[in-house]
Amino acid sequence: MSGDGNKKQFWKRNTAKVPGNIQHVYGAQHPPFDPLLHANLMKAGNKPLSTTTPGKPKKATTFQEFESITSDAWDVGDDDDELLAMAAQNLNIEVVMETANKVIENHSKLQERRQQQMEKMTEPEEKDREEAQEEEEEPDEEDEREEGAEMTTDLSFSLETLPLSDNRMVKSHSEAPVGSPKEVGVEQAALHRQQSLPHRPVIPLVARMADQNTSGTPAMTQREASRLDKFRQVLAGPNTDLEELRKLSWSGIPRQVRPITWKLLSGYLPANAERRESTLQRKRQEYFGFIEQYYDSRNDEHHQDTYRQIHIDIPRMSPESLVLQPKVTEIFERILFIWAIRHPASGYVQGINDLVTPFFVVYVFEYIEEEVENFNVSSLQEEVLRNIEADSFWCMSKLLDGIQDNYTFAQPGIQRKVKALEELVSRIDENVHRHMQQYEVEYLQFAFRWMNNLLMRELPLRCTIRLWDTYQAEPEGFSHFHLYVCAAFLVRWRKEILDEKDFQGLMILLQNLPTMHWGNEEVSVLLAEAYRLKFAFADAPNHYKR
Repeated sequence: MSGDGNKKQFWKRNTAKVPGNIQHVYGAQHPPFDPLLHANLMKAGNKPLSTTTPGKPKKATTFQEFESITSDAWDVGDDDDELLAMAAQNLNIEVVMETANKVIENHSKLQERRQQQMEKMTEPEEKDREEAQEEEEEPDEEDEREEGAEMTTDLSFSLETLPLSDNRMVKSHSEAPVGSPKEVGVEQAALHRQQSLPHRPVIPLVARMADQNTSGTPAMTQREASRLDKFRQVLAGPNTDLEELRKLSWSGIPRQVRPITWKLLSGYLPANAERRESTLQRKRQEYFGFIEQYYDSRNDEHHQDTYRQIHIDIPRMSPESLVLQPKVTEIFERILFIWAIRHPASGYVQGINDLVTPFFVVYVFEYIEEEVENFNVSSLQEEVLRNIEADSFWCMSKLLDGIQDNYTFAQPGIQRKVKALEELVSRIDENVHRHMQQYEVEYLQFAFRWMNNLLMRELPLRCTIRLWDTYQAEPEGFSHFHLYVCAAFLVRWRKEILDEKDFQGLMILLQNLPTMHWGNEEVSVLLAEAYRLKFAFADAPNHYKR
């Protein structure tokens, strides 16, 4: 493309087949405003600017050269231009203005109606439903004529997903009794449109932990059912193929088989199926032997500080609806105290308490169908609670065995990982790294918690459990792969980070990242990017050292 002629020929040649050929985007100003097509919409005072300025040479400016070269990129065929010209001829400014005013007026009315609905949501649910039905049975005819079916659809959408203060969902008008066939048709159309659009359900903080196979969710897809069958086939053999189980688990573990899979991948249970029951009995008895031997010493002078710190930290954990149940608090206190007594090199360190929760929740799901956030754990049988407690203790111990240098004196493991994170980010996204340096943000100020708590304070619990599926499957997942997950997690927020222009704003962002509504999709993308980084840097660490 040495000259202007060649550049024009590029667009004119086989326009319809050019990759990335631009199509009409209605609602935006497309094609760009063309005086030839829109001449009848313009008054004398709204004439388009001339391509040349009077009194100056007619030579085009740089921008005009660019415009003349690329203007035909918008062309999609002479037939489309003729249709647009015909449509423009039929328009009238007065009609356009009248229509625009009516749209604005209708929008204002819709906003008022939505505001009224919001106010009604604060009232008791019984009264709210009655008022909603009355509005459906006695609609304002004039408003109905002006707003039409589209406005009804929008209103039903807004009501469909409006949560009450007690986290219950208000049903849309499409599910309520209606008074006329016309209203039935409009609302069925709205429901059909809603079902046809991509829709993401509102996910509770703890419920629907990590996959779409939990209770209260839609039936499994064929792919999900196929994956579950593959897991069951691998687990059904007399000797489980752990390597195959890891490959399957990397992309997430179905809830139905997650407890047994975690126990196998963590090394708590043997691969041989015949030995599993005896191993469980032996390990559970061993744990409660520790309880009898050590737990009464929690108030002794040399142990009381440890127990006191555990007792203070547990109510700070999440989810509160689970952890603050007295029975759960007792279980967590015993697990953490026994672990601290048996590991004097580190003892109890704040952050270890968070690592109990995912194991406990997953092993509770082995015995219940409903979601744990509203479940009364004390309603389980005592023997079941003892099994959950012992299994959680041993699996947490297996995890901590691989990262114990994170919690020994001065926490050298975390210090090294934060330094490695800084070096890695400086290589993969220098702009983010320099931006934080410019505003004197130290990685240790925000990434210490990422390493200490394994991102549990940054992600909802359902995402943590999905993340740990992969950590269990990945060699050295908690001790090594986590570094690359943290790097991918930081770079994921590059736009938000670069938008902050002071130290305070950056720290507030990095300590309160907006992940509350994250689900499987976001975690899967994060893990894929982390794997890419590991593939590029893990076996060549000098690549990310300057």
